[in-house]
Amino acid sequence: MTRCGLVAVLGAPNAGKSTLVNALVGQKVAIVSPKAQTTRTRLLGVAMEDDAQLLLVDTPGIFDPKRRLDRAMVAAAWSGAEGADVLALVVDAKGGLGPKVTDIAERIADRPERKFLILNKVDLADKPKLLLHAEKLNALVSFAETYFISAATGDGLAELKRDLAAAMPEGPWHFPEDQVSDASERTLAAEVTREQLYLQLHAELPYAATVETEKFLERADGAAEIHQQILVERPTQRAIVLGKGGTRIKEIGARARAELAVLLDRPVHLYLHVKVKPGWDEDRGVYRDIGLDWVD
Repeated sequence: MTRCGLVAVLGAPNAGKSTLVNALVGQKVAIVSPKAQTTRTRLLGVAMEDDAQLLLVDTPGIFDPKRRLDRAMVAAAWSGAEGADVLALVVDAKGGLGPKVTDIAERIADRPERKFLILNKVDLADKPKLLLHAEKLNALVSFAETYFISAATGDGLAELKRDLAAAMPEGPWHFPEDQVSDASERTLAAEVTREQLYLQLHAELPYAATVETEKFLERADGAAEIHQQILVERPTQRAIVLGKGGTRIKEIGARARAELAVLLDRPVHLYLHVKVKPGWDEDRGVYRDIGLDWVD
């Protein structure tokens, strides 16, 4: 008898949710960066554990939204929790328990789903405070289990994965055993390039950019030909992305291309251009391409 179920991975920005999903899947399915709010939309990672298939919903970090894009991201996070068999609250144990964490805990306290508390980054945390954090959160929410893990090092992941698998209901698998995500190759390509924007320009270019895959073609030799545009709001931001003599965008493209060649398992030809589009985060078409619902 096989098992299959949905695990909603929730938490404040920068708790390490995407790193955890990647670790449980066993390969990269979600982009990660030191920047909070890197994840913009719901993404499904598929992990296998014996006879169980775990459908891991990696959600945007939950915070107090100001802009329309922020509101859409938070709405996507809560919609990702709908229909879940387990709600997994991931907490940055190093960062402690701020109002963002306690607010999320209070919002899930009365929900009927089984709840797991996952204290992440224990390798970096102040050890005496770990139990205190766990006690405070368990006083707010009736968690079925509490785990102390490091998604980055792998500490504690084996037990967590076994217990998540045991919590899944009996039923057929939803995906083939070798499929690791529900993301299309077009979406994956845009996310990998956006990750490089964050990793290389996170200080200079906060959230004023997005990436659209305009064309994704298969060449006769089996290579992928990908054309993308990077949208920014101002000409000064375009200059930052391009870099002196085009050096920065060449580096962004080179690193994104190398990673995509591994993820897609074939040669990749990546063509990038930068377009100034003021108010791109108020464009319904951009939201559709990102995978977010338009919110008022």
